[in-house]
Amino acid sequence: MHTLSGKRGLIALALLGMSGVVHAHTSGLPHMDFATGLAHPLSGLDHILAMVAVGLWAVQRGGHALWLMPLTFILTMVAGGLLGFLGMTLPYVELGIAGSVLILGLLVALASRLSLAASMALVGLFAMFHGYAHGAEMAVGASALWYSLGFMLATAALHAGGIGIALAARQGLPARLLRIGGAAIAASGVFLLAV
Repeated sequence: MHTLSGKRGLIALALLGMSGVVHAHTSGLPHMDFATGLAHPLSGLDHILAMVAVGLWAVQRGGHALWLMPLTFILTMVAGGLLGFLGMTLPYVELGIAGSVLILGLLVALASRLSLAASMALVGLFAMFHGYAHGAEMAVGASALWYSLGFMLATAALHAGGIGIALAARQGLPARLLRIGGAAIAASGVFLLAV
């Protein structure tokens, strides 16, 4: 029997550690509070990529989209969270979340200029799935208010990160790099749909 060398052991440990971050779904931790809500969107690649993509796309769209698209996402996510918390059924949640990564990435890659209303409706649809996942996993007896405030703040921070990246890209990087980033997000969405 062979023992793992130092590098191989670290790689194996890293791969084992990554297995839980592809999908940020915690299946109802017994103690859920502000910190847990804050950590939830940051603990999964699916949520991070979708929320950053919203920020990227909002900058590409420009104008009022810069604040309306992220705001639509957050408010609709809260509505989805409420549905999940109340135990209502929303079909295809995982598919909707993974699909949001793929489609939002494609929209950034194509620098899509959908109308503002259509952009907000699409972002809202995806937010419903993300919010539902947050709410459905909230433990009975958890502080819904504090948990929700945590995941709203983390979501806003991820949107702001996407906005910051896109605005920085405007200051000297070619626009195609942002579109390449969108393509990478879309490719991640394909991966998420496959796992």
